Amino acid sequence: MRNFIGTYECKIDDKGRLKVPSSLIKQMEDFEDKTFVVKRSVFQPCLEVYPMKAWDKLMGKINKLNRFIKKNADFIRMFTAGVKTVELDGAGRLQISKDLTHFANLHKDIVVTSAGELFEIWDKEAYEKVIATNENDFASLAEDVMGAFDEE
Repeated sequence: MRNFIGTYECKIDDKGRLKVPSSLIKQMEDFEDKTFVVKRSVFQPCLEVYPMKAWDKLMGKINKLNRFIKKNADFIRMFTAGVKTVELDGAGRLQISKDLTHFANLHKDIVVTSAGELFEIWDKEAYEKVIATNENDFASLAEDVMGAFDEE
């Protein structure tokens, strides 16, 4: 699976059209998919954009959940709330729906940042607050998350 690379400061207009930076467009073209899925993030007030193949892989896992267990059905409903498909238009823009721009509080200045096989769309101010951490906090987080991996 390919991964996106980079963080970009961008603009979104009043109609929800996000002008995608040319270097990100080039990366998007490297994926076999021309259609992408935009959804609300689970943990942060931002949007996640998945290539269709990565989305299908994720939904394959979710579809294995037993929907007759209430918490599973609730999770699936909330996880897929507001999900939309998008494609780049001829001007290199993505159209973000009003409900999703409202969820992520997207106005004019935004940040698009890579997150492995997907990328995220953030309000610039919210993104700056989330990544503002001191070195000790990030070192502790890195140790907790990555410290258990063994390369062998």
